[in-house]
Amino acid sequence: MSQTKTRTKTKSGVDPRLVKAIGHPLRLKLLTLLNERVASPSELAEELGETIGSVAYHVRTLAQLECIELVRTTPVRGALEHHYRAVARPVFSDDDWAKLPESIRKSLADAVLADIAKDMAGAAEKGGFSRDEMHVSRTPLGLDQQGWQDLNELLQNTMFQALAIQAQCKERVEANGADAESAELVFMLFEPPGDS
Repeated sequence: MSQTKTRTKTKSGVDPRLVKAIGHPLRLKLLTLLNERVASPSELAEELGETIGSVAYHVRTLAQLECIELVRTTPVRGALEHHYRAVARPVFSDDDWAKLPESIRKSLADAVLADIAKDMAGAAEKGGFSRDEMHVSRTPLGLDQQGWQDLNELLQNTMFQALAIQAQCKERVEANGADAESAELVFMLFEPPGDS
């Protein structure tokens, strides 16, 4: 069971341990994966094509930063394999995002966009866009500053509503024993490259 931890924050309200955790690209990938499921360093190393030593080092760092926690150990060939899950999610308010170093913002955006591109390519290859309830759209807009703020707030609220819908689905699945189907929701609000 997760313990609630008191976290110190910077003036921006961002936990400095979380900033340190996501400051390294491999730690960001590990934290992202451990937000999705429980896994061991050896499983993560194999999935990411990284050395076990490097992954184990960064997993220890995430544990020291209290961003992940040990869930269980299992005996494997005379040793214990440790399995972890995330207890921190890299989600930031607009004010906190604006105060993050540009290098961290770029690293986060690059990692998310790479995951989206990989998932979309895989879904397209395997028929993931053929479901009746699927939606994809691209809508160029002209926005003033208030419009940017309003639309950004709408997307954030929609994300929280989507998480609430997922929680309700989990309760229904557990109650009736049905299987949940995987789905992925992607929002993007960004400045496109200017005409040159």
